[in-house]
Amino acid sequence: MHPPTPHTTTAARTLAQPTVVVLLAALAFLGSGAGPAAAADSDVPWAVSTASNDFGSRRQNYSYTLNPGGQLKDGLVVVNRGTTPLHLAVYAADAFTSEEGKLDLVAKDAKSTGVGAWVRTGRPDVTARPGESVEVPFTVALPADAAPGEYMGGIVTSLTDGVGTNQQLGIRIRLRVGGELKPSLSVKNLHVRYTGTSNPFGKGDATVTYTIHNTGNTILTARQAASVSGPFGRFSVRAGQINDSPQLLPGDTWKVSIPVHGVVPALRATGTVTLVPLITDASNSVAPLAAVETTTHAWTIPWALLLVLAVLCGLVVAGLAFRRRRREAELGEDARVRTL
Repeated sequence: MHPPTPHTTTAARTLAQPTVVVLLAALAFLGSGAGPAAAADSDVPWAVSTASNDFGSRRQNYSYTLNPGGQLKDGLVVVNRGTTPLHLAVYAADAFTSEEGKLDLVAKDAKSTGVGAWVRTGRPDVTARPGESVEVPFTVALPADAAPGEYMGGIVTSLTDGVGTNQQLGIRIRLRVGGELKPSLSVKNLHVRYTGTSNPFGKGDATVTYTIHNTGNTILTARQAASVSGPFGRFSVRAGQINDSPQLLPGDTWKVSIPVHGVVPALRATGTVTLVPLITDASNSVAPLAAVETTTHAWTIPWALLLVLAVLCGLVVAGLAFRRRRREAELGEDARVRTL
């Protein structure tokens, strides 16, 4: 038997919802794999990569630590792999967690308040001849009042064909602003819904739903566990293995729905959700933090058993009433005989 897979949806920040970058190469933005950061797609005639400089060469993506008020310079390389000249728009944008649980970038016309607002490209667009590589410099400049914490965004190259088709490639920027890091996750809107069973002496199923909220200032993943128990912790049953949440940016939320089978209908149940925040450092090492536990209560009424008991009680009452009426009839008959 395979463990149940939770149904998950996400509610990204309102700012990011109206428009989204449609095409973003996974190798460049998600930053997985061992090769250089060269974002390419079979349907687009160009590729992008990080520039080779003091920050290194063949980088998967951009990763910086910078104090408020500081600035640095870096570059993006655009390669025209096609047979005609390309004219591409170049801009920076904030990231958000999509409904599929992946990091994506807001569109150019959406307002950015983090990386997208602090990164300035040396030019708004770039033209590359067939086979040509062009480097686009950019500057990361933090305001003096930039809040400490982790931010995610990216640099996007965009091609519009004039008929509404918009193709984009981008590379991720992960920025840590100096100051105190405060990683924190919370569980909101925790509910347990018991669906019962037709077997009066059987166990039913429950569904545990909740929302994970990244309330801190760091990028976190949540390791999850859920259980349902009866009064005083008895009849406890755990959900099957639950996948870790996607990476959640500060302020992001992630909705989760977990089935729990074999729940004893002991009238009053306690649903418990435990989250272990996972933080990833600059070297991609993952460290677990202190667990967060949240509980709620729900009624688990054994309706089928109560129906059986009600029917039995009805039969007992009816039987007693029948015996009483029969006894009264017999007593009346005896009285009538004695009168005669």
